[in-house]
Amino acid sequence: MKIIKILLALMVVLAFAGLYIYYTASYSEGFRAGAMVKISKKGYIFKTVEGELNLGNYFNDKGSPSTSVWSFSVDAGNDSVVKKLEDAVLSGKRVKLHYNEMYTQFSWRGDTKYFVHKVE
Repeated sequence: MKIIKILLALMVVLAFAGLYIYYTASYSEGFRAGAMVKISKKGYIFKTVEGELNLGNYFNDKGSPSTSVWSFSVDAGNDSVVKKLEDAVLSGKRVKLHYNEMYTQFSWRGDTKYFVHKVE
């Protein structure tokens, strides 16, 4: 009986650890470069910061020009990154955004799985 309780407790701890890793760990990191299109603060209760980066123009399968826009989020407490992104929108200069890609996201943390943590 004691072994069953220990195994059950171990299974619960492992389940919580797995969920914690799934919702907080990033499995990819990288950077993307382009011109900032927009930056916005959203939400009634939980404020999130969302942005879009124009990666450039390309020609699609039909030969028509298309624009590739990448959406991302910024952690709400990262004010220095938000300020740099706002400056980039106003200046129109190209920026290099370093990001972490999460397995999933909480709706109160941001709209996307991509979280920018550095701007160059």
